[in-house]
Amino acid sequence: MFIRNCWYVAAWSHELPAGGIIARSIINEPLAIFRTEDGEIVVMADRCCHRAAPLSMGKLEGNEIRCAYHGFKFDHAGACTEIPGQDNVPAKARVATYPAIERHSWIWVWMGAAEKADPDLIPAACGFDDPRWNLRSGQMDYAANYLLINDNLTDFSHLSYVHVNSFGATEAWARSRPKITRLPRGIRVQRWLKSDDSNLKGVRSGGEELWSSYDFLVPGILLMRSASYDTGTSAALNGGEPGPDVPCHNENFTSQAVTALTDSTSRYFFSWGPRAGEGTDELAEILKGIAIMAFTEDRIIIEAQQRTLDQCQNFDMVLSSADVGPVQFRSVIEQLIKAEGGTARLRL
Repeated sequence: MFIRNCWYVAAWSHELPAGGIIARSIINEPLAIFRTEDGEIVVMADRCCHRAAPLSMGKLEGNEIRCAYHGFKFDHAGACTEIPGQDNVPAKARVATYPAIERHSWIWVWMGAAEKADPDLIPAACGFDDPRWNLRSGQMDYAANYLLINDNLTDFSHLSYVHVNSFGATEAWARSRPKITRLPRGIRVQRWLKSDDSNLKGVRSGGEELWSSYDFLVPGILLMRSASYDTGTSAALNGGEPGPDVPCHNENFTSQAVTALTDSTSRYFFSWGPRAGEGTDELAEILKGIAIMAFTEDRIIIEAQQRTLDQCQNFDMVLSSADVGPVQFRSVIEQLIKAEGGTARLRL
């Protein structure tokens, strides 16, 4: 049910100071994540090879971690380097480790075969050090399977009903259909709307047409640019994508990541903000407040959906033309799982 050969967002970079250790579960695998004195991110299975005590309860000694139960010590490659009271350290005394990269203000972990860990497969999110954007961030946990959150993020027709109070969305979102393009590891969703069909309670101004485009990539990474344009822009472009040479207003960008913690729990990371040249700190804070309100609205209904599905596990969903995004993205995940030799039927 999970892709292993892909990069998962495990944490924000600022969550892990030098000398810090955090415990995190990803796709049902308990992990201990720490930063060495040299600044390297180390991710290893959160269980000592001796008695399975969580290594995240231990302490760092230089670039190594010592188990809090019987004192076994492990280096950054997972090999045991010391057993108190014993000179001989068996070769099998080691802990599994996972490739990790710090990029775009996130700590990414590769949960599959280490030799297949390709840094080029990390989605091109925007971190806090990107000079183009004035970003704010947040996160929240869901008592729901990650697929339900992915479905939500690949079908924005729900904006008309779930996000009336936060985004100020009208029924235009439910009545329009975006252009959806299949990508090798995800989908691209693009559309034009009138700006007042989602005006963020008046935050947007200066343009009458809204363009939004986002890539949704495995395992659940959303990268979206939105901006408003002068009336007639969409017609002049025949409904196509506006290039960087087309003047726009109130441009903003959001990076979002859905990480499956377990079969029934997920963590949702997000950042959002206006273009640095026009976005003030005040506007960035307003957008953050809107995002928290909107994503809380999503969480409430998705967790309710999960409870219903837990009670009705053979429920047969009736699909509509708005479900192209969720169906296509589940198909991408299914194909990648099968390519790894696994089996999955993730169809809606």
